[in-house]
Amino acid sequence: MTTTAPALPKTSARPALPPKRRRRGLRSALGTAGYHGVSVVLSVAFVFPLVWALLNSVKPTAEANQQPPTWFPEGFSLDNYEGLATYGEGIGVYAVNSVIVSVFTVLGTVAVSVLGGYGFARFEFRGKRPLFLAVLAILMVPYATILLPLYIVLGHLGLQNSLIGLSLVLVMFQLPFSVFLMRNSFESIPRELEEAAMIDGCSNFGALRLVSLRLVTPGIVTVALFAFLASWNEFLAPLIFLNDGSKYTLPIMLVNIRSGAYGSIDFGALQAGVVIAMVPCLVLYVLLQRFYVGGLTGGALRG
Repeated sequence: MTTTAPALPKTSARPALPPKRRRRGLRSALGTAGYHGVSVVLSVAFVFPLVWALLNSVKPTAEANQQPPTWFPEGFSLDNYEGLATYGEGIGVYAVNSVIVSVFTVLGTVAVSVLGGYGFARFEFRGKRPLFLAVLAILMVPYATILLPLYIVLGHLGLQNSLIGLSLVLVMFQLPFSVFLMRNSFESIPRELEEAAMIDGCSNFGALRLVSLRLVTPGIVTVALFAFLASWNEFLAPLIFLNDGSKYTLPIMLVNIRSGAYGSIDFGALQAGVVIAMVPCLVLYVLLQRFYVGGLTGGALRG
């Protein structure tokens, strides 16, 4: 006759964690909560001015200039945007001027920085290192100090009061960082890929065009985005090099609105102009964000 041992009662309780692991888990949870809390605060701090400008731009003129200001529009109006259409030469003219300057700046910066970065990364020549250091040294020179010599140079070239001349100046300001970024981007690509293309019959330029450019697309997009944002928002250079109201860019127009007649400021029109000026920057950044981050991490971290 056999006897069976009584079954042990089942329990669903988990064994208690050691005190050290509990403390480690608590610290991890607190760190995660603090990280998300700081991220939310910073996000609100950055987004609030944009939302505030958008809300003020759709307020009626009287409400937009009201003191103290209202938090939310009591009425909805597009009068501020309609007023910009007749301000000075019209916001369309200023926007087109900004687009022209930005496009030429981006094209010039990308073309020169790609060729310059490729040359520094792939070719050996006498004085290569001192020349590269001289290019980087330009970053330490406040560009406001060389605006007067550039103004004289453009005068001799017949490019004063010219959008093309202004674009050339902005290209020059962007080149040191852009050449540095593109040189590091090309150095991150194995030389063997280009050598394989040359064995198949490509020249140096052919290997650059067919192989390397496709691999450094994030770096090119980063350079283009930096050049666009800098030229689109530039104020001092257009103020110095342009003296014809029909060639002013958006930042000059916004400052003129900010100055106002007899010290008066039309805050509604000013905020509407700010919204129009920031929309292209936001759209381009959202569309090119993944390339932008990849370009910075893939090229700028290499020495």
